[in-house]
Amino acid sequence: MKAEPRLPFHVACRSKIKQHLTLKRYNALKGIRTSSGYSLDQAIRSGIKNPDSSIGIYAGDMESYDSFAPVLLPIIEDYHRLDPGWSHKPGLAEAVLPDLDSEKRFIRSSRIRVARNLDKFPFSGNMTLDQRLALEETVKYAFKTLPDQLSGTYTAFTDLNDKQFKALLEKGLAFRKGDRFMDAAGINRDYPLGRGIFTSRDKVVRVWVNEEDHLRIIAQAPGGDIAGIFNRLRQMIKALDHKLDFAFDRKKGFLTACPTNIGTAMRAGVHIHLEKLEENPSLLETITRAYHLQIRGTSGEKTAVKKAIFDISNARRLGISANTIVTDLHKGLQAILYAEQTSRFFSGPGFG
Repeated sequence: MKAEPRLPFHVACRSKIKQHLTLKRYNALKGIRTSSGYSLDQAIRSGIKNPDSSIGIYAGDMESYDSFAPVLLPIIEDYHRLDPGWSHKPGLAEAVLPDLDSEKRFIRSSRIRVARNLDKFPFSGNMTLDQRLALEETVKYAFKTLPDQLSGTYTAFTDLNDKQFKALLEKGLAFRKGDRFMDAAGINRDYPLGRGIFTSRDKVVRVWVNEEDHLRIIAQAPGGDIAGIFNRLRQMIKALDHKLDFAFDRKKGFLTACPTNIGTAMRAGVHIHLEKLEENPSLLETITRAYHLQIRGTSGEKTAVKKAIFDISNARRLGISANTIVTDLHKGLQAILYAEQTSRFFSGPGFG
């Protein structure tokens, strides 16, 4: 008896792409190419090669989201847990929120970042070396035209010797070659050529160039002044938006290589010391769920918590505004700090 044809996913694979890419959908989409030549086979290459992928598909350009919508939309709606009628929510107004830990007893640092891609270029996994270098030159020119309060220095990784590059890595300022998931997607190709970092003069804002996405715009500083960090990031986003055309869709928001990041493409979070809540993980989990936050290890996703330092950040990116993300984080941290000092979850007046 002839075996029924099936897609080449590992039997143990539990990725979203395996779940949503039926053979019928694959056959309907396999012959499609975007204007940059990107195919479905390229899009799912990482998911095929890495059976432990959680998502398993990468967009190769803006068009991917329309060309491969029959499989991408179900993945987006599943991953982001969206309600019917969902849509990206605009909103990047200046934030006015009090510092929750002005004495820096608990919150070690605050960090907010967004991913952005330029609409005239293929995304990172689908770029030639010439395109990477052209994009680098495009954004370098944009950096040179920034207003004084945002000005800084761009450093290409290829201009650094091994010692200098290692020093930046140890400070968390540079980025390494991506993991095997990104490697299989083509994102690591040509590394470190075309890669670099812009750093503002006050060291609060930096921009990674040609990592997983074209730009990773980051604002970070010690302490818990989330509004201050958000407003610095907002200034940089708006300044670059005047010079560069970002990949954007009215329904899906800002488009990224990985569909988990679309929408605001924002992660807002803190490193926070929670000695008591480390011993009461169920209470911490209850609070974070209530405020749409997620708990990660000290060094990020899939890492351990060390010395009771947690990474707490937003769990939602699509269907809400950037301002709502920051407000949720602020309210959630207020509840977390209360619980750390009282071992109680309070969500009454003042906690939203």
